[in-house]
Amino acid sequence: MSDFPSPTKPTRILAISGSLRRASTNTAALEALARLAPEGVKVLLYRGLANLPPFSLDDDIEDKPKPEPVETLRALVDASDALVIAAPEYAHGLPGALKNALDWLVASETFAGKPTALLNTSPRAFHAQASLREILSTMAARLIPEAFVSISLTGKAVTPDDVLADTVCTRRLSESLEALIAAIRG
Repeated sequence: MSDFPSPTKPTRILAISGSLRRASTNTAALEALARLAPEGVKVLLYRGLANLPPFSLDDDIEDKPKPEPVETLRALVDASDALVIAAPEYAHGLPGALKNALDWLVASETFAGKPTALLNTSPRAFHAQASLREILSTMAARLIPEAFVSISLTGKAVTPDDVLADTVCTRRLSESLEALIAAIRG
């Protein structure tokens, strides 16, 4: 049930935006990152965050079927070689929808050891980034700090084209992607 193409087995990176906003700078930055992927690398943007039901341990019992959006998320994570997560900061914390998605992945075997990079579009959003690092470490993600990237898109309405038109953003995103790919292949 993967959206990744399988015939040539490209390196597969799943990008997750913690924002549900249609005009999200985090989503625009991830879409720009996907366009920068070199040949042989596929970056898929996960778009099901709003479809996930609220996490309940009662629904995550081993022998009980999971809700379809949860199974889809877990299958995409399982099929990926790495993840990139971009998260806005709300009230000094992570958006609830992103935390909910991570909660659904905690008990899953698909997440542990995955190389993971963080993308921050607001340098002022350090509380959410710190929280995300703590949560991901607890989940046994393989954090790749050299692939972490911070670009300043605060207060801007941007599209992926706008992000790509900014040479500083493009350089930083490319360097992040290169570091993540090196960690996958290394």
